Amino acid sequence: MTLHAIRSACAALCMAFAAISAAHAAEPTGLWLTQNGDAHIRVAKCGANMCGTIVWLRDATDPATGQTPLDSRDLDTTKRDRKIMGLRIFAMAPDGSGAYGGPIYNTDDGQTYPAKITLRPNDYLEIRGCSGQLCGAELWSKVGN
Repeated sequence: MTLHAIRSACAALCMAFAAISAAHAAEPTGLWLTQNGDAHIRVAKCGANMCGTIVWLRDATDPATGQTPLDSRDLDTTKRDRKIMGLRIFAMAPDGSGAYGGPIYNTDDGQTYPAKITLRPNDYLEIRGCSGQLCGAELWSKVGN
C-alpha cells in the first residue's frame, strides 16, 4: 500500500467518524422546556423513533384536588385517570430530512395532532403541528447541556 493510499484511507476514515458524530449530535435527544414553560419533556430514542415523555410540571399539584394532575381532558374517558407526569406524548419516526414526524398528544385539550419535530440552532426544538388546515409551531428550549 502506498503512502498516498494510506493517507486517502485515513482521510476517508476521519470523514466517516465526523459524519457519525454530526449525525449523533443532530438528534433531538435530551430534556426540553416547553415554550410556555409549564413542562419538561424528555426526548429519547425508542427503537428507530424519538419519544417524548413529560418528566416535570410547573404545576405539579392540581389546585382543585391537591393531587398530581390527571389527564382529565383525554377524549378517551377510560384514560382520564392516568397521571400526566410520565405520560408519553409522542413517538415520532424519522422522516429522512433530519426531522421526525408522527402524532403528538396535547394534554391541554386531550387531542392528538399530526406533528413534526425539528432540531434548530442554539438549542431549540421546533414542534410543528396541524389541526385540519390550521397549523402552528412553538419552540422548546434545551434544559442544561
